[in-house]
Amino acid sequence: MSSTPNRSAVNRDRPGPTLHAYDFSEVASALQKSIRRGDEEAALYWAVELDRSGYGEYVWKRLRIIASEDIGLAEPLMPATIHALYETWTQLRKKRDDKQEPWRLMMVHAVILLARAKKSRIVDHALLTLYEGELEPRAIPDVAADRHTLAGKRMGRGWPHFFESSTLLNAGNGELMHAPHLPDPYRDRARAAVERVPDAGQLQLDH
Repeated sequence: MSSTPNRSAVNRDRPGPTLHAYDFSEVASALQKSIRRGDEEAALYWAVELDRSGYGEYVWKRLRIIASEDIGLAEPLMPATIHALYETWTQLRKKRDDKQEPWRLMMVHAVILLARAKKSRIVDHALLTLYEGELEPRAIPDVAADRHTLAGKRMGRGWPHFFESSTLLNAGNGELMHAPHLPDPYRDRARAAVERVPDAGQLQLDH
Protein backbone atom coordinates (compact mmCIF):
# COMPACT_ATOMS: atom_id res chain seq x y z
CA MET A 1 0.00 0.00 0.00
CA SER A 2 1.49 3.34 -1.00
CA SER A 3 1.95 6.04 1.57
CA THR A 4 -0.28 9.10 1.49
CA PRO A 5 1.25 12.51 2.17
CA ASN A 6 0.00 14.38 5.21
CA ARG A 7 -1.79 17.43 3.89
CA SER A 8 -3.36 18.48 7.19
CA ALA A 9 -1.18 21.60 7.44
CA VAL A 10 -1.60 22.67 3.81
CA ASN A 11 -3.32 25.98 3.17
CA ARG A 12 -6.44 24.77 1.38
CA ASP A 13 -6.72 28.07 -0.46
CA ARG A 14 -3.40 27.33 -2.17
CA PRO A 15 -2.88 23.55 -2.07
CA GLY A 16 0.59 22.23 -2.65
CA PRO A 17 1.72 19.93 -5.45
CA THR A 18 0.29 16.44 -5.73
CA LEU A 19 2.10 13.16 -5.07
CA HIS A 20 3.82 13.19 -8.44
CA ALA A 21 4.57 16.92 -8.35
CA TYR A 22 1.66 18.03 -10.51
CA ASP A 23 0.13 21.45 -9.92
CA PHE A 24 -3.02 20.88 -7.87
CA SER A 25 -5.23 23.19 -9.93
CA GLU A 26 -4.14 21.55 -13.17
CA VAL A 27 -4.94 18.08 -11.86
CA ALA A 28 -8.35 19.25 -10.63
CA SER A 29 -9.05 20.77 -14.04
CA ALA A 30 -7.83 17.64 -15.83
CA LEU A 31 -10.17 15.52 -13.71
CA GLN A 32 -13.24 17.54 -14.64
CA LYS A 33 -12.34 17.92 -18.31
CA SER A 34 -11.71 14.17 -18.58
CA ILE A 35 -15.11 13.39 -17.09
CA ARG A 36 -16.72 16.04 -19.26
CA ARG A 37 -15.27 14.44 -22.41
CA GLY A 38 -15.94 10.86 -21.30
CA ASP A 39 -12.25 9.92 -20.99
CA GLU A 40 -12.76 7.34 -18.27
CA GLU A 41 -9.18 6.17 -17.75
CA ALA A 42 -7.80 9.69 -17.62
CA ALA A 43 -10.52 10.69 -15.15
CA LEU A 44 -9.63 7.74 -12.92
CA TYR A 45 -5.93 8.59 -13.10
CA TRP A 46 -6.44 12.20 -12.03
CA ALA A 47 -8.94 11.32 -9.30
CA VAL A 48 -6.54 8.76 -7.81
CA GLU A 49 -3.64 11.21 -8.08
CA LEU A 50 -5.60 13.69 -5.99
CA ASP A 51 -6.81 11.06 -3.53
CA ARG A 52 -3.36 9.59 -2.95
CA SER A 53 -2.07 13.12 -2.44
CA GLY A 54 -4.41 13.61 0.49
CA TYR A 55 -7.17 15.44 -1.38
CA GLY A 56 -9.89 12.79 -1.24
CA GLU A 57 -12.49 15.15 0.20
CA TYR A 58 -11.77 17.61 -2.58
CA VAL A 59 -12.29 14.88 -5.20
CA TRP A 60 -15.75 14.22 -3.80
CA LYS A 61 -16.56 17.92 -3.70
CA ARG A 62 -15.62 18.15 -7.37
CA LEU A 63 -17.55 14.98 -8.31
CA ARG A 64 -20.70 16.27 -6.64
CA ILE A 65 -20.39 19.54 -8.52
CA ILE A 66 -19.83 17.72 -11.81
CA ALA A 67 -23.01 15.69 -11.26
CA SER A 68 -25.00 18.92 -11.64
CA GLU A 69 -22.69 21.05 -13.75
CA ASP A 70 -21.86 18.62 -16.56
CA ILE A 71 -24.61 15.98 -16.32
CA GLY A 72 -27.59 17.58 -14.62
CA LEU A 73 -30.87 16.97 -16.41
CA ALA A 74 -29.37 14.34 -18.71
CA GLU A 75 -29.35 11.91 -15.77
CA PRO A 76 -31.50 13.44 -13.00
CA LEU A 77 -30.74 10.76 -10.38
CA MET A 78 -26.97 11.10 -10.69
CA PRO A 79 -26.54 13.64 -7.85
CA ALA A 80 -28.33 11.30 -5.44
CA THR A 81 -26.21 8.35 -6.58
CA ILE A 82 -22.96 10.28 -6.15
CA HIS A 83 -24.08 11.47 -2.72
CA ALA A 84 -24.86 7.90 -1.66
CA LEU A 85 -21.41 6.73 -2.78
CA TYR A 86 -19.81 9.61 -0.89
CA GLU A 87 -21.70 8.71 2.28
CA THR A 88 -20.55 5.09 1.99
CA TRP A 89 -16.96 6.27 1.40
CA THR A 90 -17.19 8.43 4.51
CA GLN A 91 -18.57 5.62 6.68
CA LEU A 92 -16.07 3.01 5.55
CA ARG A 93 -13.11 5.32 6.13
CA LYS A 94 -13.98 5.56 9.83
CA LYS A 95 -12.40 2.11 10.20
CA ARG A 96 -8.97 3.19 9.02
CA ASP A 97 -7.29 -0.09 10.01
CA ASP A 98 -8.99 -1.98 7.16
CA LYS A 99 -5.99 -2.89 5.02
CA GLN A 100 -8.18 -3.55 2.00
CA GLU A 101 -9.24 0.12 1.99
CA PRO A 102 -12.67 -0.73 0.51
CA TRP A 103 -13.69 2.94 0.48
CA ARG A 104 -11.62 3.36 -2.66
CA LEU A 105 -14.28 1.38 -4.51
CA MET A 106 -16.79 4.17 -3.99
CA MET A 107 -14.57 6.83 -5.53
CA VAL A 108 -13.69 4.67 -8.53
CA HIS A 109 -17.38 3.78 -8.92
CA ALA A 110 -18.38 7.45 -8.89
CA VAL A 111 -15.73 8.53 -11.40
CA ILE A 112 -16.69 5.76 -13.84
CA LEU A 113 -20.39 6.60 -13.53
CA LEU A 114 -19.75 10.27 -14.23
CA ALA A 115 -17.41 9.60 -17.14
CA ARG A 116 -19.91 7.26 -18.79
CA ALA A 117 -22.99 9.36 -18.05
CA LYS A 118 -24.95 11.35 -20.58
CA LYS A 119 -23.89 14.96 -20.43
CA SER A 120 -25.74 18.27 -20.28
CA ARG A 121 -24.68 21.74 -19.16
CA ILE A 122 -28.21 23.17 -19.01
CA VAL A 123 -28.05 23.58 -15.22
CA ASP A 124 -24.77 25.51 -15.26
CA HIS A 125 -25.82 27.67 -18.17
CA ALA A 126 -29.10 28.46 -16.43
CA LEU A 127 -27.15 29.40 -13.30
CA LEU A 128 -24.90 31.78 -15.24
CA THR A 129 -27.89 33.31 -17.00
CA LEU A 130 -29.86 33.94 -13.81
CA TYR A 131 -27.06 34.82 -11.39
CA GLU A 132 -24.64 36.65 -13.68
CA GLY A 133 -26.85 37.99 -16.47
CA GLU A 134 -28.75 41.26 -16.57
CA LEU A 135 -32.39 40.26 -16.38
CA GLU A 136 -35.48 42.35 -17.00
CA PRO A 137 -37.75 42.52 -13.93
CA ARG A 138 -40.77 40.22 -14.18
CA ALA A 139 -44.30 41.05 -13.17
CA ILE A 140 -45.95 38.77 -10.63
CA PRO A 141 -48.31 36.58 -12.70
CA ASP A 142 -52.02 36.77 -12.01
CA VAL A 143 -52.13 33.07 -11.12
CA ALA A 144 -49.85 33.76 -8.14
CA ALA A 145 -52.51 35.97 -6.56
CA ASP A 146 -54.53 33.18 -4.96
CA ARG A 147 -55.84 32.50 -1.46
CA HIS A 148 -52.29 32.07 -0.14
CA THR A 149 -51.35 35.69 -0.84
CA LEU A 150 -52.60 39.00 0.55
CA ALA A 151 -53.40 40.21 -2.97
CA GLY A 152 -55.47 37.10 -3.66
CA LYS A 153 -57.36 37.41 -0.40
CA ARG A 154 -58.17 41.03 -1.17
CA MET A 155 -59.55 39.89 -4.53
CA GLY A 156 -61.78 37.39 -2.74
CA ARG A 157 -60.05 34.41 -4.25
CA GLY A 158 -60.69 31.34 -2.16
CA TRP A 159 -60.71 27.58 -2.63
CA PRO A 160 -62.75 27.57 -5.88
CA HIS A 161 -60.20 29.80 -7.61
CA PHE A 162 -57.37 27.74 -6.15
CA PHE A 163 -58.72 24.45 -7.53
CA GLU A 164 -59.73 25.85 -10.91
CA SER A 165 -56.63 27.94 -11.62
CA SER A 166 -53.78 27.66 -9.13
CA THR A 167 -53.49 23.87 -9.24
CA LEU A 168 -53.26 23.49 -13.03
CA LEU A 169 -50.31 21.36 -14.12
CA ASN A 170 -48.18 21.43 -17.26
CA ALA A 171 -49.04 18.49 -19.49
CA GLY A 172 -45.64 18.69 -21.17
CA ASN A 173 -46.83 20.30 -24.40
CA GLY A 174 -47.73 23.71 -23.02
CA GLU A 175 -51.31 22.67 -22.24
CA LEU A 176 -52.45 23.08 -18.64
CA MET A 177 -54.57 20.35 -17.08
CA HIS A 178 -55.68 19.19 -13.65
CA ALA A 179 -54.37 15.63 -14.01
CA PRO A 180 -52.14 15.43 -17.10
CA HIS A 181 -50.09 12.35 -16.32
CA LEU A 182 -51.92 10.27 -13.71
CA PRO A 183 -55.60 9.87 -12.87
CA ASP A 184 -56.35 11.79 -9.66
CA PRO A 185 -59.17 10.09 -7.71
CA TYR A 186 -58.76 12.51 -4.78
CA ARG A 187 -59.04 15.93 -6.44
CA ASP A 188 -62.81 16.35 -6.27
CA ARG A 189 -62.94 14.88 -2.77
CA ALA A 190 -60.16 17.21 -1.61
CA ARG A 191 -61.94 20.23 -3.02
CA ALA A 192 -65.21 19.23 -1.35
CA ALA A 193 -63.42 18.71 1.95
CA VAL A 194 -61.76 22.13 2.10
CA GLU A 195 -64.73 24.06 0.71
CA ARG A 196 -66.84 22.83 3.63
CA VAL A 197 -64.56 24.82 5.96
CA PRO A 198 -65.07 28.63 6.04
CA ASP A 199 -62.09 30.53 4.58
CA ALA A 200 -61.29 32.30 7.86
CA GLY A 201 -58.97 35.27 8.06
CA GLN A 202 -59.66 36.45 4.51
CA LEU A 203 -57.05 39.20 4.70
CA GLN A 204 -54.44 37.32 6.71
CA LEU A 205 -51.52 35.53 5.11
CA ASP A 206 -51.33 31.79 5.68
CA HIS A 207 -48.48 30.56 7.82
